[in-house]
Amino acid sequence: MTYDPTGHLLLTPIDREAPARVKRLRQLGFGDRPDPAFDEFAHHLAKVTGAPYSMVNFIDENRQFFAGLHTPTGDHDNNDLMAAVTAVGGEVSRFMDRDHGYCPHVVVRRKALVLEDVCDYPRFAGNPVVDEIGIRSYLGAPLIDRTGMALGTICVVDTEPRPWGRAGLETIKSLAAELIEQIHRREDGGI
Repeated sequence: MTYDPTGHLLLTPIDREAPARVKRLRQLGFGDRPDPAFDEFAHHLAKVTGAPYSMVNFIDENRQFFAGLHTPTGDHDNNDLMAAVTAVGGEVSRFMDRDHGYCPHVVVRRKALVLEDVCDYPRFAGNPVVDEIGIRSYLGAPLIDRTGMALGTICVVDTEPRPWGRAGLETIKSLAAELIEQIHRREDGGI
């Protein structure tokens, strides 16, 4: 758990489902390596929303993993957003601490989250991604599978405030449902 500097505001939510989520992610074979289908989905997500960065993100007890990732340059080694994601051996790690970003909130709340300007919300403005990476806008939705488990999220972020509005909320929720259907087909031996 991470608290703001005054020690009064919980910045990272308690996640009691994390051990069960890790078990489910292992069962599905997700959560520890990049997946070309998820990279493709992240690209689609960026295209539909017009966001420069998008992710398919799975979360365990301590960290987040971007199984799908889209950046403005199309590679995964640019120096802006990914500067906070440690480069190892010349390759960008897709892991980020659980106390960074807003996806852990989406998973625990089990609801989409729209932050048109994160600085408008004291609870979210104090997150490390604001100062360390420059995130100013976030739109994310949970990936809740057929077992009822919130596996992770899909999200888009920008370094500028964005007027996502109701249309953005409906879009991200629809895209999350689309990805969950793909995950279920994969689990069932389909695509």
